[in-house]
Amino acid sequence: MESIRFMISQTNSYPLAINAHNKHFVIMTLRTPIVCVLGHVDHGKTTLLDRIRGSAIASEESGAITQHIGATEVPIDAIEKACGPSFAGKFIVPGLLFIDTPGHHAFTTLRSRGGALADLAILVVDINEGFLPQTIESLHILKKFKTPFVIAANKIDRIHGWQNHGDMSFVSSYELQGGHARQEFDRKFYEMIGTLYESGFNADRYDNISDFRTTISVIPVSAKTGEGVSDILMVLLGLAQRFLEQNLVVSETGDGVCTILEVSETHGLGTTVDAILYDGELAVGDTIVVGGKPVVTTKIRALLKPGDVDDIGSTESFRRVNLVTAASGVRIAAPNLEHAYAGSMIKVPSDSPDSIEDAVREIAGEIDTVQITTDTDGVVLCADTIGSLEAITGELRNADIEIRTAKVGNIARRDVVNATTCKNHLYRAVIGFNVSVLPDAMEELQRSGTHIFQSDVIYSLIDNYQKWSSKEKELVEKKLSEAVIRPGQFTIMDGCVFRQNNPAVVGVHVLGGVIKPGSPVMRADGMHVGSIKGIQERSEPISEAKYRAEVAVAIEGPTVGRQIKEGDVLLVDIPERHAKLVEQELYDTLSPDTIEAFNKFLEIKRKDDPFWGL
Repeated sequence: MESIRFMISQTNSYPLAINAHNKHFVIMTLRTPIVCVLGHVDHGKTTLLDRIRGSAIASEESGAITQHIGATEVPIDAIEKACGPSFAGKFIVPGLLFIDTPGHHAFTTLRSRGGALADLAILVVDINEGFLPQTIESLHILKKFKTPFVIAANKIDRIHGWQNHGDMSFVSSYELQGGHARQEFDRKFYEMIGTLYESGFNADRYDNISDFRTTISVIPVSAKTGEGVSDILMVLLGLAQRFLEQNLVVSETGDGVCTILEVSETHGLGTTVDAILYDGELAVGDTIVVGGKPVVTTKIRALLKPGDVDDIGSTESFRRVNLVTAASGVRIAAPNLEHAYAGSMIKVPSDSPDSIEDAVREIAGEIDTVQITTDTDGVVLCADTIGSLEAITGELRNADIEIRTAKVGNIARRDVVNATTCKNHLYRAVIGFNVSVLPDAMEELQRSGTHIFQSDVIYSLIDNYQKWSSKEKELVEKKLSEAVIRPGQFTIMDGCVFRQNNPAVVGVHVLGGVIKPGSPVMRADGMHVGSIKGIQERSEPISEAKYRAEVAVAIEGPTVGRQIKEGDVLLVDIPERHAKLVEQELYDTLSPDTIEAFNKFLEIKRKDDPFWGL
């Protein structure tokens, strides 16, 4: 801890920032640093925040995975209380504002926004599982946005033999561990350090670092028991105060800039938006420009702040305020917010018409950059936020699922109609993430039989759609397989002519595919010779004969010695429309011997007509 205390002690005082402008002094203040929490699914991001804020958000989230960016303010006095004896130094930052980013890897875009917005980040890694794909992805995001970060090596309580010591600092807890637990911890910890080194990061345990600018702090913690959590808070405060002072300076009179987190209904206020104010200030009565379709210019009617250490998404402990300064989570009530987009921007322009027009143009341009490339055929996608829309689109693309239309908003009748008219029946589906079905859409769904998939967990949506799609595909293939005449070829064996005609009965060897009673038969020169009347194996009738089978076949139509003879290779004479279905719908399901038989059949048919069956 000495290195942390040294880092903090260098900034025990902060000169009052004063800016002379037009002979008036403008007092500058430090805003709350914004901290982004990232990491692989189930590695404990929300549980870590629970430990910091004393809430139980993790247990309430869908699938135990956070699905939206949430914001939690932790004031400096709450941090001091949480740290207890570990709290050391004098701090001028007002506290820390945590953004809890979504846990599932589909939310790359939302995490990117979180990374861009954050001053600092915590990358949570399960020390027992190490760096998984989403962890690496998070590292790339932090590197892209050049965001300073620390690593929380979580779940040390699961190390074999580890003795838990409540909210104790890691160093103190480590000293009390037995030799086997220490060895096991050291092995896993330095595997993480090696992985970071291979990824281009110089990292070490936080209490061994002398230069926090060049070395990534890795802080062993247990979000479950609280061990090491005070160390994370102290390191974050030290980093913010030592290295981010200039970035945190804001003017009390600056125009506010926000990012919208959620759009919802608040009792007594109508449609409201939850937002992160990351620059300037907001006041009741301010004119604001709000990102959405369309971009809205309106006036703030009310501002609500959650209680300290409350998540902004919580409905409890809100209080009305007249003024909010950065950085802060805030709920904004104003007219015409129903078309606002989560993930877009709010700006406070000056009162001039030109300034308002500039803000509208800037925000509209930002929204227009969110391009969802659509296909001529595909599923219909509806999501509640811009970030969700982008994230699910990425997941659908990765799963090779085409998208016909994509929008932010509830499922309307038009969306169902679009899905119903898809050419591919597997795409006659509406996928809705965290949205409602409007009454007229529900009626259309019941009338059309179009399938709908709704969830507030992205991976469940994709998984449920894929399961349905696979079952539907199997049903279609089964129906086609039963109805369509399939490829087959066979040869008449020497010495196996049992009857010459009416019908001809011969012994055959199946060279590929399948032959069934009722199948039309042709010679290798393309001449149609008749149809299979029946098949017997060991004097017992059978319904089909497959590759390598040797059976007796009764063929209605030909006479042995005229139209057919011993040694001839005969093929199933597939009708053209059946051949088209086999080639376009069933080809991938055919066995190699069946493909060989089918390709030989097509070669014969297309010798004189290259477009036959196309």
